Amino acid sequence: MDEEFLREVFASLGDIAIKRMFGGQGIYASGRIVALVIRGDLYLKSDEEAAPLYEAAGSRAWTYMRPGRAPVTMPYYRCPEDGFDDPDAMANWAAVADGAARRSEAAKAGVQRRKRRPKAALPDA
Repeated sequence: MDEEFLREVFASLGDIAIKRMFGGQGIYASGRIVALVIRGDLYLKSDEEAAPLYEAAGSRAWTYMRPGRAPVTMPYYRCPEDGFDDPDAMANWAAVADGAARRSEAAKAGVQRRKRRPKAALPDA
């Protein structure tokens, strides 16, 4: 997808960065990945809270096949069609994706803090 178009689509999130990845593009807001463009389709970041919203709008999760293995479902949903037709709807979907990205970032930070937590010292006897 054209970078100018993507910047317009995600304008509600402020300054965004677009980077090449997975043979497509990754869209970042404030350093958090909020969307991917894969084979010309726009996929928005998802999590347990966002997935029902995307599904209610008729979107499907990004799933890919690996030879001889079960399909892999990624935490991204195809952008609902109304996002392409209505700037206000797109701002809403961008906010949903950004919320999922923020929650994912917070969860990862929590895991890293727990891993780094020093073990309690044993009292001297």
